[in-house]
Amino acid sequence: MTIAIETLGLTKIFGGLVAVNNVDLTIPDKAIFSVIGPNGAGKTTFYNCITGFYVPDQGSVTFYGQPIMGLSPDQIMYRGIARTYQNIRLFPSMTAIENILVGAHSRLTTNLIDAIVHTPRFREEEARALDEAKRLLKFVGLAGQGDRVARNLPYGAQRRLEIARALASKPKLLLLDEPTAGMNPNETTEMIHFIRNLRDELGITILLIEHDMRMVMGVSDRIAVLDYGSKIAEGSPAEIQHNPRVIEAYLGRNASEAQN
Repeated sequence: MTIAIETLGLTKIFGGLVAVNNVDLTIPDKAIFSVIGPNGAGKTTFYNCITGFYVPDQGSVTFYGQPIMGLSPDQIMYRGIARTYQNIRLFPSMTAIENILVGAHSRLTTNLIDAIVHTPRFREEEARALDEAKRLLKFVGLAGQGDRVARNLPYGAQRRLEIARALASKPKLLLLDEPTAGMNPNETTEMIHFIRNLRDELGITILLIEHDMRMVMGVSDRIAVLDYGSKIAEGSPAEIQHNPRVIEAYLGRNASEAQN
């Protein structure tokens, strides 16, 4: 089995708070893997440790067998990890196509002189990037919307545009932070199908943080549960649904005892 990303003993401490506590996680290539847990469980901190926004205090992170802990966010992105955010972080006054082109920047090879002089190499690469941006717009269901200013797009479309921008960096692993936040049930159902297509059509690995349990259970191959920074459970959706420790973490001890 090919391993996309693996953490061993991953720990992050802020003062006296252990936000991520000795977390071991192995995510297979081309899996849809969800990390869930109550508010404050350490999920986003875990993401930030993987993507270089935080440097873990202990442990290790490897990506397809290569250590990445301690690298900067741009170095990690260049190696093939992209992410979205719980709160949409588009450039609101730029068009949809311009937002995607920003995401493609890490893969461009022309330099400042090429850009100033508009060399043939620059023009060719710019044309390829524009074609790829249009292809990504179509892939995420926004064909024909490239000239629309990002802030004028509907909420669900902005979510998809943010994913298209992440895809422009050609990731092997895509981290999605609550992609259905603020969506209605129909939009959530569409997002479930869309995330499956990301994996099935593009062949990338998906690591997902999500609070919507219908979404998590409907799309995940495997799920890990964090509580107070520690991993308390891991398994298939069915195993997680019936795990007493997970029920207790979400609903309290009395609810867990009632389930039994």
